[in-house]
Amino acid sequence: MSSFVSQRPPAKDRRFSSAAVESLIGSVSARIADPELAWLFANCLPNTLDTTVDHRIGADGRPDTYVITGDIDAMWLRDSAAQVWPCLPLARTDEALRRMLAGVVNRQARCILLDPYANAFYRDPVLGYWQSDLTEMRPGVHERKWEIDSLAYFLRLSHAYWTATGDTSPFDATWQAAVRAVFATIRTEQTVGADPSRSPYTFERAAGQHLPSHACRVKSPDCGLVRCSFRPSDDMVKLPFLVPANAMLAVALRDASTLLAALHLDDLAAAAHTQSETITHALETHAVVSHPVHGEIWAYEVDGYGDALLMDDANAPSLLSLPYLGFCPPDDPRYRRTRAFVLSSDNPHHVTGRAATGVGSPHTGPGTIWPMALTLQALTSTDDTEILRCLAQLKSTHAGTGFMHESFDAGNPASFTRPWFAWANTLFGELIVTLHQQRPHLLHALSPSA
Repeated sequence: MSSFVSQRPPAKDRRFSSAAVESLIGSVSARIADPELAWLFANCLPNTLDTTVDHRIGADGRPDTYVITGDIDAMWLRDSAAQVWPCLPLARTDEALRRMLAGVVNRQARCILLDPYANAFYRDPVLGYWQSDLTEMRPGVHERKWEIDSLAYFLRLSHAYWTATGDTSPFDATWQAAVRAVFATIRTEQTVGADPSRSPYTFERAAGQHLPSHACRVKSPDCGLVRCSFRPSDDMVKLPFLVPANAMLAVALRDASTLLAALHLDDLAAAAHTQSETITHALETHAVVSHPVHGEIWAYEVDGYGDALLMDDANAPSLLSLPYLGFCPPDDPRYRRTRAFVLSSDNPHHVTGRAATGVGSPHTGPGTIWPMALTLQALTSTDDTEILRCLAQLKSTHAGTGFMHESFDAGNPASFTRPWFAWANTLFGELIVTLHQQRPHLLHALSPSA
């Protein structure tokens, strides 16, 4: 790996260091035959810790960790939970890492109590870039786009932290109040029905582009699914029920019920279990469609009346990521058919270009592919050949930077968006660790010329 210079900040400039993470980087890198792939892994896995983490002890004496997304100085509930996810298995033996992760849970709980409809927050109670949005902007909120996955990621991280560490210290009265706020928000957006005014959420962006929050203003049936206004791309939905976000929420609620039961919060545990079952049943009833080529598949968005939007987006939760999120096994027949649709030209956001083939997003426009989608494709694949193809494409499209990006032009990877996008970097690192643990032969199979 001598010809590849590390792109990490000098040790003295790194925002957070973990002995366990450094040990993992060393042991996994030594098992990767291709020096460029090993270099990419060593740059990407620690990128969140190196560059985005602000960990301190708060005024209340509890860990407080603010995690920015990268080139935007704000903390997304979704991104921050995903960014620290690969650290969880190491937290039991690394006390500093455990405190940092507990600080993320603590910070997310306070963010939700500030505004459960917001998706991104500032470290301090200031009004920032989107303060002119026509919604209830509060100091400390960066952006107030109602996205189901924001709350689902909070529940997912909380449960996974407990599972990994056995530590219950983050789950205090503040966290419990945040969970109650999550459940109340879910219930509200599940029962708006024919009277959209029952939702307290409205949103318009007047400056530059007009984004009326039609999803919270149109009538829809009380069918058990949860309405939202925005996708995990931060783009507006076209139909009010976003299927992969509801699927992720069903899993997060199911898992949270076990944590809540262990904490003897029996009312919350029962509510979480009931809501998970309700959403899962509603998905089976309203989100399955028949495609003329692929057969019975999951829709991306539905309206509860029979209309459906057939597509997939690169961001997670996505239809492609359902096994990664725990909603179904990767060999589930309906998922396999849905996957075949997503990875075909029938998906309007599947892109084939000179440099790569993969899923893109309307967020970055036609002709773009997201490294995150290629990574998720590999993480959910059961086919060694497909995984190797994804690895080869990820390796060949970083444009010499040593990092993953938000998206790249399928014909010209040197044209890319977001040079500093920590979630994409961390997820790529997670893929390599997963392969090291589950399919180590693949890390020997990719040749330096691939």
